[in-house]
Amino acid sequence: MTSGTLYIVATPVGNLEDITIRALNVLKEVDLIACEDTRQTVKLLNHYDIKKKLISYHKFNEAKAGEALILDLKEGKNIALVSDAGYPLISDPGSFLITRLIEEGIPHTVIPGAGALLPALIQSGFDLSRFCFFGFPPKKKGKALYYDELCSQPFTCCFYDSPHHLMRSLEEIEKRDPE
Repeated sequence: MTSGTLYIVATPVGNLEDITIRALNVLKEVDLIACEDTRQTVKLLNHYDIKKKLISYHKFNEAKAGEALILDLKEGKNIALVSDAGYPLISDPGSFLITRLIEEGIPHTVIPGAGALLPALIQSGFDLSRFCFFGFPPKKKGKALYYDELCSQPFTCCFYDSPHHLMRSLEEIEKRDPE
């Protein structure tokens, strides 16, 4: 039996119309969709009248759910992996699963689309000949080191942060580099 394929599908960031035709076709054709939060994903699927089985796949069940997905793939099922917005694996779960797929020789592919990182960088006006992405700041341990490293780079740096923590993060950066 041939194994199925995992499709890593970028989903809209904010505007539900920011999705590719290819992504919609994949979501319609797969056997099931692994998603970070079923409540978020169902909004997108309902908007496009897509009815699929949803499996919860998030940072708290990544290993267990990932192994179950591998079994489904080995049985020939095609699966889409989505995050709440943008690309799975970019500051979202999925790395464990991709590593295991490579180990098992199971096919996987990326369906490109919306993401927050590149549009923000492109609109910024900063020099983008070289840039670095730092993900989310640590919640507790290692924050000072994170900001020290971010501010010591000789090129444009980008990170994600929640609206609730953004002002504190900007204050930490300003302490290290007022410009």
